[in-house]
Amino acid sequence: MKMTFYGQFVAGEDQESIRPLIQHNRAFGVGSILDYSVEEDLTPEEAERKEMESCTSAVERDSRGTSKREKQFQAHRAFGDRRGGVVSARTYFYASEAKCDSHMETFLRCIEASGGASEDGFSAIKLSALGRPQFLLQFSDVLTKWRRFFHQMAAEQGKAGLAAVDTKLEVAALQESVVKMGIASRTEIENWFTAETLGVSGTLDLLDWDSLIDSKTELSKHLVVPNMQTGQLEPLLSQFTKEEELQMTRMLQRMDVLAKKASEAGVRLMVDAEQTYFQPAISRLTLEMQRRFNVEKPLIFNTYQCYLKDAYDNVTLDVELARREGWCFGAKLVRGAYMAQERARALEIGYEDPINPTYEATNTMYHRCLNYVLEELKHARAAVMVASHNEDTVRFTLRRMEELGLHPADRQVYFGQLLGMCDQISFPLGQAGFPVYKYVPYGPVMEVLPYLSRRALENSGVMKGAQRERQLLWQELKRRLRTGSLCHRPA
Repeated sequence: MKMTFYGQFVAGEDQESIRPLIQHNRAFGVGSILDYSVEEDLTPEEAERKEMESCTSAVERDSRGTSKREKQFQAHRAFGDRRGGVVSARTYFYASEAKCDSHMETFLRCIEASGGASEDGFSAIKLSALGRPQFLLQFSDVLTKWRRFFHQMAAEQGKAGLAAVDTKLEVAALQESVVKMGIASRTEIENWFTAETLGVSGTLDLLDWDSLIDSKTELSKHLVVPNMQTGQLEPLLSQFTKEEELQMTRMLQRMDVLAKKASEAGVRLMVDAEQTYFQPAISRLTLEMQRRFNVEKPLIFNTYQCYLKDAYDNVTLDVELARREGWCFGAKLVRGAYMAQERARALEIGYEDPINPTYEATNTMYHRCLNYVLEELKHARAAVMVASHNEDTVRFTLRRMEELGLHPADRQVYFGQLLGMCDQISFPLGQAGFPVYKYVPYGPVMEVLPYLSRRALENSGVMKGAQRERQLLWQELKRRLRTGSLCHRPA
């Protein structure tokens, strides 16, 4: 295995054995994003059982499985094994709080290793490794319903179809609508929407709206939204047991420990994107870390999946929030790793497919989001990682950097590719002075096999990359034969 598939895609078994590869890559200007790629070897039945147990609350179990969460944010047995259809992302299943602590310790060691490997390293983490996924599902459900309520109010005011960042509600009209719904009294509502809370514009945008969920506002006690199917008002926040509240607190504490360690080690922390039913909560929690730790420079990077229909809205809203609050925006842009699973789940369960309809639409979305962030880099302390194996995307980025006057030495634009793939992109970029990084998995052979077995499904894509590299090497060989440089050893 070490001489074949493992040796191609995994750097080594431990922090010591991966040093030669890291040093070799650094010599060619290529940095590392360390990822301890051990994955529990569960049968599909075991994975399904763990997922169903950890995604169902005590209240739901007591009421014989009924849930007020929308279908998208409920656990479904047919998709209990979240590894199905996913090849390039590791998957964590909740076992216990002690196991989450163990994952945190692993991430801490990765941060230490990244700090020791270079002066400006990255380390990647997954929030589903740090806590009970039920919390991510419930919080994502809350955030999604709350934003949908905003857009329903916008449609009432004749503002449907505007870009999310440009949509503003007239507060007076909003107050009238909320009074008619019976959510609270007129006096209470007027106390929520004060000049101190929202300014004096008389309007409220989506960022203002999101801030109202904050526990410091009186509105949080009245968080109900209309169910469009039943016409009834329903509580937005689910009831948690004391143990579930403790589990949520521990998850937040683990995130805090990792962010503080990254700050001390001078390592940027990239929070990986996950399935759409977890992602609203993951992005919101990442944003809270950015508020605290991205004060002087981008330390915490959120990941944006550009195969999602709402990717541009998510990017533009977060950029605007960073501007408004004065912290440094940090983003990793990817196309996405869960497309087949997401499409199948939406179709089977019966909710809108969150994925762009075509590959071309995803490319367009990626370049649109990327261009918006690159424009922001001209006048903000921000950074972006272009995590892509697509040569057209790399060329697009280089062209826009030149047009916008963004210099590689400023280290605001990073490039990222997986170890063992697209070396024909990574190494020329590194030698040309661009900040480029390889995503470097490592871990014991037998414990990395579950991850590697799914990566084998990418083999057709790998072979295309290998054929491309072979073609480029053959072209270079012919050029050297023509010029005679093959016979002369360089000085």
